[in-house]
Amino acid sequence: MGRQWLHAKREVAGLKKGQVVGKLVKEIMVASKLGGPDPAGNARLAAVVEKAKKQSVSRDVIERAIKKGAGTGGEKLELEQVLFEGYAPHKVPVIVEVQTDNKNRTAPEIRVLFKHGQLGSPGSNKFLFDHVGLVEAHHADLKADAEGAAIEAGAQDVVPLTSADDADIPEGRIGARFITTPTDLHAVSQWLGQSGWTIVTSELGYLAKNFPALSEHDRAEVVEFLETLEDHDDVHRVWAAIR
Repeated sequence: MGRQWLHAKREVAGLKKGQVVGKLVKEIMVASKLGGPDPAGNARLAAVVEKAKKQSVSRDVIERAIKKGAGTGGEKLELEQVLFEGYAPHKVPVIVEVQTDNKNRTAPEIRVLFKHGQLGSPGSNKFLFDHVGLVEAHHADLKADAEGAAIEAGAQDVVPLTSADDADIPEGRIGARFITTPTDLHAVSQWLGQSGWTIVTSELGYLAKNFPALSEHDRAEVVEFLETLEDHDDVHRVWAAIR
């Protein structure tokens, strides 16, 4: 499998501080809702809480988001996850994952952003992607065997990662992206976390099966389009068939 477009993982310095915090808080709420409020037993929550701390999100904000997601606070989580399927310029398949408290507001805004691409109907291009679990992690031991860890953890595949590939992988550590079936995501994350790996991402996602051939000019246009999508406050992840 080739690398998926995960533009949300680019250097957050390129985004406004408030926008970064807003996206992280939404992810904390969703992770808490899906996997429970205890980071020790919820790898997805633990990973995003650590990212929030690195962005100086206060402890109070993090705790409120966890309680809201888990339904233990005074507020109820109203976020809805919506998938938009379509094509970037030059017929590059795209899946846009949105988390919104108002689908009637967000949907028209996403349609406007697709003015340089093509927005399809549900199911129009999801078959062009594999729905998978993705665990990104790093290990302090440079001799750590990522392939062996993938086998023992029950992952389907593993791709090496460095700090150049992903800003969440520190320099001087071995990094890897472990690819799982959706149902094995939690078990693989738990095994890796208990075996010396530091989890930085644990989530369900989409990997493109094929990648259209693009010139450098065409690729630049596609990247610009994907960045425009990613900059929308309600967009959580952008997955596209581009290397």
